[in-house]
Amino acid sequence: MSNNGRYAVKCVGATKKFRTEGKMGLKNIFHPAYSKAVDNVSFVVRHGEIFGVIGPNGSGKSTIIRMLSTLLLPDAGRLEIFGKDVVQHTMDVRRMINRVSVDASFFGKLSVKENLLYAARLYGVPAKDALGKAQEMLAIFGLGKDKMNQPTEDLSRGQQQMVSIARSLLSSPNLLLLDEPTTGLDPKSKLQVQDFVVAVRKDHDTTVILTSHDMNEVEKLCGRIAFIREGKIWACGTAGELKSKAGHKTLEDVFLVLTGDKLTKEEE
Repeated sequence: MSNNGRYAVKCVGATKKFRTEGKMGLKNIFHPAYSKAVDNVSFVVRHGEIFGVIGPNGSGKSTIIRMLSTLLLPDAGRLEIFGKDVVQHTMDVRRMINRVSVDASFFGKLSVKENLLYAARLYGVPAKDALGKAQEMLAIFGLGKDKMNQPTEDLSRGQQQMVSIARSLLSSPNLLLLDEPTTGLDPKSKLQVQDFVVAVRKDHDTTVILTSHDMNEVEKLCGRIAFIREGKIWACGTAGELKSKAGHKTLEDVFLVLTGDKLTKEEE
């Protein structure tokens, strides 16, 4: 399966199961039970696209992100990033991606500068280049040089997420995986992150996959959106296409329709 320069991400029949419970069978042999967090999921993401993945809690969004970031291995199917299989070419894939999750993880006692320098060493980025680049990005978020020497644990939740995003861009990733990056941020910080995501795609030619529960955010940022429920993709298209299909005016209403919490116009 070749990328041929057309797709940043290609996911074909991806399946991931997790052990849940089990029972004793004949001859006292234990038979474990499994549930499918992701069930035969297929989609493609075009180069330079901001692609949204939405769905209720437990629907499989974060599991997809973890498989794409090589933190989880698929039990079946195939995932490719710029033509590289995530299982067969794990290290190649890791060099092309970075990930920001809802929980910004740092060494809390270390300063912002120390955390960024540590990350730069992991990415093979020269310290001087990393600090200059990070300071430039943090300045966009309103975090001045005075914050660089503060312990990361003393920053606000929003400021920590800004540092997390700046850290993720030190390696100039081809693919940025954003797993609910604005959850818990105040409105101003959320807008800053959203604007920055758009700038990253435009200025750095970065492809972005975004998961979010904020439907306004998804509609603002994403060219196409996949709705996932119970591990399966139920619909995929632009916000306009999804709203037209569900017969409602807002993406939030589409979300409610697809989760079964609201009737379609035909049912009403």
